[in-house]
Amino acid sequence: MAPALDRLKESASQTAGPYVHIGLTPNYGGISGVYPGDLGATMVNAKAKGERIAISLRVFDGAGLPLKDALVEIWQADAAGLYNSPSETRGTADPNFAGWGRKATDMETGECLFETIKPGRVPFPDGRLMAPHITVWIVARGINIGLHTRMYFGDEEKANAEDPILARIEHRVRVPTLIAARSGDSYSFDVHLQGEKETVFFDS
Repeated sequence: MAPALDRLKESASQTAGPYVHIGLTPNYGGISGVYPGDLGATMVNAKAKGERIAISLRVFDGAGLPLKDALVEIWQADAAGLYNSPSETRGTADPNFAGWGRKATDMETGECLFETIKPGRVPFPDGRLMAPHITVWIVARGINIGLHTRMYFGDEEKANAEDPILARIEHRVRVPTLIAARSGDSYSFDVHLQGEKETVFFDS
């Protein structure tokens, strides 16, 4: 006879722990032979269309210290504002651009670097255009459920002012935590998990 359901206990929750690098970025973790290269490490090839950019991303904990063992994934549209996804119905995305990347933060600096392209604008469900943005997803020790936020571009003031997501954030003082600063062809973006500079996170 099957046991009564009220006797079953919930399994203990687990964080990403140290195994996230072994399973998702084995080459980075020093384990060779699983994949020729870690999945998501390369987003573009020489034929990809659009403006080439680099994104330097750091994740900080509540004490203001960089997380040196986090894993970060990004998703974005191509230069024409199309996603490399079977769900994309507006056209065909650039086949030379993956639209997705994955990197582990550096064990010394807590930084990870993505080489990608600047995304085009995509429509909100009501048809309004959103500003160019990149979705950022983070896992690390102490994070039971992956956190996700957005990165917008500091040199897209007009588009940012029109963006329906930024307009819906109640506490406008937190909007700057979503804006990346540009220097040359690179953007720097810091994610603060807690504290005065806590980044705006969105429901999964």
